[in-house]
Amino acid sequence: MARRNSSIKKHPVAPDAKYNSLMVAKMINRLMYSGKKSTSERVVYDAMDLIAEQEGKDSVTLVEQAIKNITPLIEVKARRVGGANYQVPVEVRPERAFSLALRWLAKYSRARAGKSMSAKLAAELTDASKGLGSAVKKREETHKMAEANRAFAHYRW
Repeated sequence: MARRNSSIKKHPVAPDAKYNSLMVAKMINRLMYSGKKSTSERVVYDAMDLIAEQEGKDSVTLVEQAIKNITPLIEVKARRVGGANYQVPVEVRPERAFSLALRWLAKYSRARAGKSMSAKLAAELTDASKGLGSAVKKREETHKMAEANRAFAHYRW
């Protein structure tokens, strides 16, 4: 347990250079491996260019729609009560929900079959904006799990 009473300070993230969007900047940071930010930027910007080329729409609004479709509203947390573990449904804080959405987007983009990471990311983003794709499926599974365990909602803390 922490020995200090001070809370953790949030590190402010600057908007990205090309689109001036905080959401795109956080997506770049989430996709980054081993501190290689320029590589991550190239992947995200190439994916955004692919989306704009294929869909003929503004890629930033499409990404915002995709993130909105992936973001969970409710999740389950394990709670131990009297020797038994219960999956208790709890609402997700907006910051955590956004973080989960980006995590799922990165995970399922990497797992996709495709040529390059930018193509895989673009495909996952376009699918998510339409309500399809593995990341949206993960959100639906999370919601189903919470709905199935609604009887244990009174164990919320």
